[in-house]
Amino acid sequence: MRIDTNPTDTYGKYKIRPGIFLQNGSCLVPGGVNFSIYSSGAKSCELVLFRNHEKEPFAVIPFPPSYRIGNVFAMIVFDLDYENLEYGFYIDGAYDFARGDVYDHDKCLLDPYAKLLSGRNVWGEEPDWSNPFQYRSKVSLDDFDWEGDQPLKTPHNELIIYEAHVRGFTKDESSGVKYKGTYAGLREKIPYLKKLGITAIELLPIFEFDEFEGCRKNEEGTMLYNYWGYSTVAFFAPKAGYAASGRYSMQIDEFKNLVKELHKNNIKIILDVVFNHTAEGNENGPYISFKGIDNKTYYILTPDGYYYNFSGCGNTLNCNHSIVRNMILNCLRYWVAEYHVDGFRFDLAAILGRNQDGSPMSNPPLLEALAYDPLLSDAILIAEAWDAGGLYQVGSFPSYGRWAEWNGKYRDDIRKFLKGEPGLAGEVAARIAGSEDIYNPYWRGDCASINFITCHDGFTLWDLYAYNQKHNERNGWGGTDGGDEDHSWNCGFEGDCDQENVNFLRRKMIKNAAAILLTSIGTPMILAGDEFGNTQYGNNNPYCQDNQISWLDWSMLKKNEEIFTFFQKMIAFRKIHPVLQKMSQGVPAGYSMVSLHGMNSWEFDYSPENRVIGVMFAGKTNDGKDDFVYIGINAHWESHGIWLPQLPENCHWKIVVNTDLGNQAFYTKPVSLNPEQQFILGARSVIVCSTNF
Repeated sequence: MRIDTNPTDTYGKYKIRPGIFLQNGSCLVPGGVNFSIYSSGAKSCELVLFRNHEKEPFAVIPFPPSYRIGNVFAMIVFDLDYENLEYGFYIDGAYDFARGDVYDHDKCLLDPYAKLLSGRNVWGEEPDWSNPFQYRSKVSLDDFDWEGDQPLKTPHNELIIYEAHVRGFTKDESSGVKYKGTYAGLREKIPYLKKLGITAIELLPIFEFDEFEGCRKNEEGTMLYNYWGYSTVAFFAPKAGYAASGRYSMQIDEFKNLVKELHKNNIKIILDVVFNHTAEGNENGPYISFKGIDNKTYYILTPDGYYYNFSGCGNTLNCNHSIVRNMILNCLRYWVAEYHVDGFRFDLAAILGRNQDGSPMSNPPLLEALAYDPLLSDAILIAEAWDAGGLYQVGSFPSYGRWAEWNGKYRDDIRKFLKGEPGLAGEVAARIAGSEDIYNPYWRGDCASINFITCHDGFTLWDLYAYNQKHNERNGWGGTDGGDEDHSWNCGFEGDCDQENVNFLRRKMIKNAAAILLTSIGTPMILAGDEFGNTQYGNNNPYCQDNQISWLDWSMLKKNEEIFTFFQKMIAFRKIHPVLQKMSQGVPAGYSMVSLHGMNSWEFDYSPENRVIGVMFAGKTNDGKDDFVYIGINAHWESHGIWLPQLPENCHWKIVVNTDLGNQAFYTKPVSLNPEQQFILGARSVIVCSTNF
């Protein structure tokens, strides 16, 4: 045995030796556990050891001065029962608020690199509030059998993303799964996802957070939680409360089993990550980890020691400080290497490009490092390219040829146009054609735009056409929270309605949106439940609603089967047309890949009052045949006649979709069109035509 695996010192009854300084956090070593932590302003550091779930520590071991190199403390403690172990740190240092130092030796602090946590093991199980150390670091054992699994290499162009909340996806009784609201429950629904046809699932935050953060009751007595989880406690640890096995600290294996099963079904997994702030809030917030370890390193502070709040959540992570930058990079590497995650969507990603004084940077080192990191070279990187501090970078986010963006302009333009607003024909045509006015394909590639009409933040697709105003009263803020510009339209009646003409129109509007989304150039993203008309009852900000407002009602799948079938067939249609994915191996002679049309072919009408547009895509099928796809949109409340573009002699238009036809909107057998006849495009309807089906 090597000499450096033997104890060199003792502290009380504990055998110790200097640790591995290059290893962050805790890890198993022969005979013991290595603990390592960074703090630039610490005068001293102590390791605090607990047995599982016990309030008082069974040992507090100081790091000897020789166990420190630079600003890193490292120590190996031998003969620990690591499966029955929780730990934290006491750090002593100066308290000088104006200088950003707020050390408090009485606070027991969570390991920033903790890969396993306890303290919130079962969702909604109220903790012991008298316990000053709420969140406990644990030692993880990475011994999972991946059976040869690796992150998928599905081309970016083939992505069809499905955004879902782990708990809300299966928590409702109607889900029919055994382990409701968990990773295991989501795993049970993989056959459904495969049937729908999506190729990637994007999960709202699953890094450990506290559902009790800010919890309270509304006027009706309903408990309101931190349901969405956009307030990270630990970046390296999967949330125990989302695991059926969380009470046994088996959340790592349960999540890995989910990833492995998704990959077996050729579905990528993308994580929504929150590196813009933490759960520690502002100067009045709790000490959990970063604040007590190295406040001025981890947070962007004003000159007098207060927290810049570009996140809208009390603090802003100091992402371009080298220590924080390395932590973020190490975190994402860990999730790719150890969990086989395929990509990440970065919440309020504009913050990741802010300097240590809060100013935007032209060449942010963090974004560049993520773009070029060798372990992340195949990972999907998606930016929400704005923040709560007013920085809006849609189209200008520093991309290095790697970053995609949530295209907020796509969402807004399509919503407004379908609603019937004037002056948008040119904008909408550009969005459908790939938003090249925003994303220069030479610099940004083919997949910069993540196209979406709905996401977790705002109305569901059903609610978009069932409500004119948000109905957030149950959130407890008097209806003041949530956005005020959803560009929605209730189709003539506010809320739930038994008038068949109104419901027919709502279903048609949903199909219009789906048809446009799934025939647009760029990567489409669908909100979970939209494919079967899920509602949030007009709540456009249910971040705190752990109940039927947020949980998917799977009984709607049967009630709105025609909507599901439409989504399913549109997804299948997209997959068989390489031109819609920018994967076509050429363009038919005499045509461009994208062309714009109006009521008359080849004559696009840019006038403000125009609400009728046509977009044609021309390419080649995988076997070399000419392939044309045409989408015609009438956002007007009156019918209009249109002429489809003329095709080469060997091609003929077949109508595949006509949303004016109700539950027959997607043709079972495409019908050939006479190119010499005008087609009547119904009021507020969409058609999709193709030469190959």
